[in-house]
Amino acid sequence: MREGLGLQVFLVCLGMAVCSHASMPQNHAHQRGLSLHRHKERGKEGQVLHRSKRGWVWNQFFVIEEYTGPDPVLVGRLHSDVDTGDGNIKYILSGEGAGTIFVIDDKTGNIHATKTLDREEQAQYTLTAQAVARDTNKPLEPPSEFIVKVQDINDNPPEFLHGPYYASVPEMSNVGTSVMQVTATDADDPTYGNSARLVYSILQGQPYFSVEPQTGIIRTALPNMDREARQEYDVVIQAKDMGGHMGGLSGTTEVKITLTDVNDNPPKFPQSVYTMSVSEDKVPGEEVGRLKAKDPDLGENGLVLYRLIEGDGMNMFEISVDSETQEAVIKLKKPVDFEAKRTYTLRVEASNKFEDPRFNAWGPYKDTATVKIMVEDADEPPAFTSPNYTFEVEENAPNGTVVGRVHARDTDVANSPIRYMILSYTDVDQFFTIDSEKGIIKTTRPLDRETQSWHNISVSAAEIGHHQDAKVRVNIKVKDLNDNAPEFAAQNDVLVCENVAPGKVRPRLRLNNGFAFCLFPYRAVTLSLTLCFSPLSVITDSTASIFVTRKGFSRMTQDIYFLPIEINDNGVPPMSSTNTLTIRVCSCDSRDTILSCNVEPFILPAGLSTGALIAILACIVILLAIVVLFVALRRQKKEPLIVFEEEDIRENIITYDDEGGGEEDTEAFDIATLQNPDGANGFLPRKDIKPELQYPTRPGTRPAANSVDVDDFIKTRISDADNDPTAPPYDSIQIYGYEGRGSVAGSLSSLETVTTDSDLDYDYLQSWGPRFKKLADLYGTKDPADDNS
Repeated sequence: MREGLGLQVFLVCLGMAVCSHASMPQNHAHQRGLSLHRHKERGKEGQVLHRSKRGWVWNQFFVIEEYTGPDPVLVGRLHSDVDTGDGNIKYILSGEGAGTIFVIDDKTGNIHATKTLDREEQAQYTLTAQAVARDTNKPLEPPSEFIVKVQDINDNPPEFLHGPYYASVPEMSNVGTSVMQVTATDADDPTYGNSARLVYSILQGQPYFSVEPQTGIIRTALPNMDREARQEYDVVIQAKDMGGHMGGLSGTTEVKITLTDVNDNPPKFPQSVYTMSVSEDKVPGEEVGRLKAKDPDLGENGLVLYRLIEGDGMNMFEISVDSETQEAVIKLKKPVDFEAKRTYTLRVEASNKFEDPRFNAWGPYKDTATVKIMVEDADEPPAFTSPNYTFEVEENAPNGTVVGRVHARDTDVANSPIRYMILSYTDVDQFFTIDSEKGIIKTTRPLDRETQSWHNISVSAAEIGHHQDAKVRVNIKVKDLNDNAPEFAAQNDVLVCENVAPGKVRPRLRLNNGFAFCLFPYRAVTLSLTLCFSPLSVITDSTASIFVTRKGFSRMTQDIYFLPIEINDNGVPPMSSTNTLTIRVCSCDSRDTILSCNVEPFILPAGLSTGALIAILACIVILLAIVVLFVALRRQKKEPLIVFEEEDIRENIITYDDEGGGEEDTEAFDIATLQNPDGANGFLPRKDIKPELQYPTRPGTRPAANSVDVDDFIKTRISDADNDPTAPPYDSIQIYGYEGRGSVAGSLSSLETVTTDSDLDYDYLQSWGPRFKKLADLYGTKDPADDNS
């Protein structure tokens, strides 16, 4: 009964599909199986036997998505022509979802869907049907592949995947201007019914905007939308499937539309008349005031230009634009004077920097305003009648001489009195004084043009009772008087060759025009000549040239001449002075080239020039300096505390290069020399100092003269050194070449072997030759005969 109920549900669904979609393909496999089965039964009833086609070919099955019934949905039925209904055939299903989503009754071949299917997840499933013998699993039909398609239902609403949206459109746009396009997607099958056919509509944003139903393009719906009135609009767009019919699903999105600015507004002054004020003490460039024309446009559309178009203050003021605030800044162009003019009027025009020709018909994009500027009175410093003054005064004029007068006035309405003074740092020596009320400048002492020809001072004028003051430069020129006698510009010697010819012109003197020169009577040292017979004379012209009046001079007789010359000027009163001209006689060559003007070259040996002589003298001076320095260093060197003499045996090394003969060889070495090197008789004092007291040698401490015990000798000398009162007050080291009895190496001296028995064998000395015969006799094996004797 359950199978019959499932078959009925399947047939009902199939009938609905056929009615709703007459153009959809039918279940050919199922229909073909049923027809073959009926044909076979009809053959049995009518006993009509003929060959028929087998029906084991499957194309596709259909199942509706999102089925929520209580029983599994019958998808279809598999049937083989070899199935006689006795249950010997087993149907097997494999492929996508077999056993989990799709199950088959292995006896009847009915296929059921056990789960709800979603076409948006998977639109179709590919399965394989197989019929085998139940007892042997032997295939009775070849494997047949078929498809189960999930039929779509309208279960997915449209979605705007990229929302919310942001768009912009220029203000004042025409109706129908495209703003943007929005697009929604529907997951339903677009090929099946109207589940995916979308229609757009506007839910919010009317009457400003509209949307095209099929394309989703948003357009403007009202003309002349003004950004300055409203800048942003929130629009809601809906997309609905099923072609917009009732029962369709829908989705919405938000679109934020912003109106962008265009230059559709002219600048406008908030008021038509502005009043400003400026003090008369302001300097050009200072700000007077500001005004601003408002333009609601943004960016470049809101930039405003200002200019002065008319008014009586066009030449006194200027206008500029503050780039940050877009304000018009009025500045002072020239100084204003309250006493001269107290009010000015300006006409200011404001216009857009960039204009949009589309809106020119709306009117002029400019505005004007009137600016009235009031000049305020200020306490101004006095003003001199001249920017600077120049006066002249005679040289050596007496004290109190009037130099000139300066004048200043108070430009204010009060016209306060003026007080004058000379700035002390410009007239340190106080050459001038000024009348504090009248401004008259006078001298305080006579002026010397030759000391200072110009005096530059500064005069200050201040209003009495106010702190304002003004300064002016006064230049005073000292006029020259003839109060100085003429003289040579430079005392240069005139050089004359010994062999000069008469009438020869020598270099001219540096003198100015307007001077008269007189030659005093000149008496030569050896010739006793007067002016007429003088060797030299001067021509009285403006250059004072010198001429030679005789032939030749002798340097050996006289090498220098002193010529007194009287100089008179043409001033009032005339002045004169006597100057002495020095003339040197020099040695010259044949071309009158001066070689020397000194006497020293006559006594120098031939072949030595002046440069060579200077070099020789420099060498001598250097050698003398070195000698003096050496002597000074020697004197500063300190003497040693102890003087060591060559005779002091303690500090000398005596070298002997001969071979001694032992103790018997008394000619080569005497022990008495070591015992008393300074002399055998008495005690000799130390030579490094001069002792105050002399102490005799202690007899009990010195060994006998013939003693050969070096140890005793050394101890004695050490004791003498320790007990010597004349020894220096510092430590001294005395070294003696004696090892002592406690030495590990033993004594190397042959003196000790005379008194001790030696167990060494020195017989090898016999073979060393006659030079070692003495040592061989001393240390070799002795003859027994000698012992007996």
